[in-house]
Amino acid sequence: MMSFDWSQYLTLAKELAGEATIPAEGEARLRDAISRSYYAAFILARNYLRDKQGHSLPKTSDIHHYIWQEFDINPDSRYQLIADNLKVLRRYRNQADYADKFPLLSAIARIAIKRSQEILFNLSNL
Repeated sequence: MMSFDWSQYLTLAKELAGEATIPAEGEARLRDAISRSYYAAFILARNYLRDKQGHSLPKTSDIHHYIWQEFDINPDSRYQLIADNLKVLRRYRNQADYADKFPLLSAIARIAIKRSQEILFNLSNL
């Protein structure tokens, strides 16, 4: 397995902004799919705690841990499932954003999307 060509993120950024002359490679798309899956779920979970439960949120990188913890300590199993899925998605996102090599990338991207969808479904039913 070759190391990821990190310049493909710039190609993807240009493509997303409508400036690309050639499309980004599939690996950049899959890595970004994992990252976006995490952030969609994380931000909606954050907003749920802030807007529906009145939490005052930290303004540091500790917010990720804070969000997981608040969902994890709730005795409702749906909250705990959200926490578990967020933790797994964050691990996948870190790997997608920083690892030069990412075995099983395509499968992990599909799993990340599924876990994100599950979080959004559970949030909408709390």
